[in-house]
Amino acid sequence: MSQFLLLIALLVATGLLLQLEFAFYIAYVCAGLYAWSRWYTPLAMRRLRIARQFADHAFLGEPVPVTLSFTNDGWLGLPWLQYHEGTAVELPTTDNSKRAFSLSRGETAVFTYHLHTTKRGYYRVGPLYLSSSDLFGLAQEQRSQLAPAYLTVYPRLVPLSQLGLPSRLPFGTIASQQRLFADPARPMGVREFRSGDSLRQINWKVSAHTRDLMVKTLQPAISLETAVLLNLHLSDYQRQDRYYTIEWAITVAASLAAHLSQERQAVGLLSNGTDPLRPAEAPISERTMLPLAPRTGRAHLMKLLEQLARIAAEETIPFSQWASTACQTLNWGTTLLVVTASGDEATCQTLHRLVRSGYNPVLLLVEPSTSFGLVRQRAQHLGFAAFQVVEDKDLRVIGQDHKK
Repeated sequence: MSQFLLLIALLVATGLLLQLEFAFYIAYVCAGLYAWSRWYTPLAMRRLRIARQFADHAFLGEPVPVTLSFTNDGWLGLPWLQYHEGTAVELPTTDNSKRAFSLSRGETAVFTYHLHTTKRGYYRVGPLYLSSSDLFGLAQEQRSQLAPAYLTVYPRLVPLSQLGLPSRLPFGTIASQQRLFADPARPMGVREFRSGDSLRQINWKVSAHTRDLMVKTLQPAISLETAVLLNLHLSDYQRQDRYYTIEWAITVAASLAAHLSQERQAVGLLSNGTDPLRPAEAPISERTMLPLAPRTGRAHLMKLLEQLARIAAEETIPFSQWASTACQTLNWGTTLLVVTASGDEATCQTLHRLVRSGYNPVLLLVEPSTSFGLVRQRAQHLGFAAFQVVEDKDLRVIGQDHKK
């Protein structure tokens, strides 16, 4: 640009010194072209609208199409535009997220590229950087930016259709001598009709046979809840490949929660891992994941999986110091599916205290260990079950191992 101004000045000087009208003419044309370019591009860019559209939640392995639209609402065309969309390295794309194009007045250009979800997580999509100028490169390049959006990739889910757990674990309703409610799926017998009985409980076949109104009696049951306790205290994972072990622990937690939700059972989530949505400047104890109380329904499950998508392991509160306090908000009798790395003495003693507090902990270890037999014996002595879940197949034989 400075060289072009120097050229105009040189033409004017040449015209003055040599009295050449042609030099003045060229100088006037260049000056007009320069002024037009300086005015034209910024004015045209003001009427440009940019939009980004994509599904902000996806399952692992699911391609996510991202659509970018550029609309020129002005009466001036844009001779060239170039954009570049920044994406996370964990979201590779085989399409071109960088492109140059032009827009005439009133025109809309739409481009689509695909993100490949190879890892669970909470990722930034963008920002989008846009640049434009005139065809001659005389005006200063105009730049614009579209703020980033965020994509949540859910963790991997392992099918648990063949998962068998000990019968004493209350995955929903268990028989009880204390009548909290009658379970219609557990008929026990019949009795004579009494004032206040519901007509829906009348056994019409038996009533017709005895010629007296008889109502069905049902076994009493207690509805107990389940909470997944996910330990993501970084120091508790000792293996060299602890990154993969941590991801497997999150996969196990997500799979258990999905299985329980599909069985229409109430499931919650507690973890000492950190949430990137919590204030980054806050102390580490205030950056841990907010607990999710046990609930039923698909909406609750998706919220739980969303938290597991964002969660990260850090040097947070050690499990032995965190677990007892975290469980204080849970109801008595809640089953605790404790997903952690190893069953050391401190972990087992922590679960023993939870047993004495009225909970039903189940220890699920995700790191392979040759001394797991000792851990299992210690767990049985302290009043809870322990399982080693280091591969997908282990999830399907948990119950078989316990029966042995």
